[in-house]
Amino acid sequence: MTNRAQQALDVLDDAGRKVLFTEARTANTFAEVAVADDELAMIWELARWSPSAANGQPLRVLFVRTHEGKERLVRHLDEGNRAKTLSAPAVAILAYDVDFHEQMPTVFPARGEMLRAAFADQVDRRESLAAYNSALQTGVFLLAVRAAGLAAGPMAGFDRADVDEEFFAGTSWRSQLVVNIGHPGADPWFPRRPRVPVEDALAWA
Repeated sequence: MTNRAQQALDVLDDAGRKVLFTEARTANTFAEVAVADDELAMIWELARWSPSAANGQPLRVLFVRTHEGKERLVRHLDEGNRAKTLSAPAVAILAYDVDFHEQMPTVFPARGEMLRAAFADQVDRRESLAAYNSALQTGVFLLAVRAAGLAAGPMAGFDRADVDEEFFAGTSWRSQLVVNIGHPGADPWFPRRPRVPVEDALAWA
């Protein structure tokens, strides 16, 4: 029997686990500290390595940084989300591209032209795949915000159709989630809520 070579992978240390997982929280207030373009670029540089089906990478991001941009956004948010979005130094509108297949020759060179042609007339299937895979990428995006030393405040409470009309009219982008980004402000965290019990969440086969 031939021994297969084993590639040892690095293990995240305790400090890294705390930053990304066990002590990470959703921020509800933000300090008046600017988030630089370089920091936002760093977030994307990490997030873009997320897995996605056939490497399709449908996630798209619009960073909203100006007061004018936030005013355009908040009128489409639920009332309880408006003040904290206005106070956040940066806001990301996470979206998916229903025409992600146009990038297949770039992201999947071996079969890209075939995949682009196969998806060309399958609008509903592309929408479903883009929504699912961008949700997968969204989880990685939130981890990337934390890895950049910033706090994330993800929110689904908004009118997607109105946000799409406001920011993405005439494009193939569709909004998925709004994420406030910045350094935590005063009393930023709600009390930590319980996790689902392990015995109810895990099964073994």
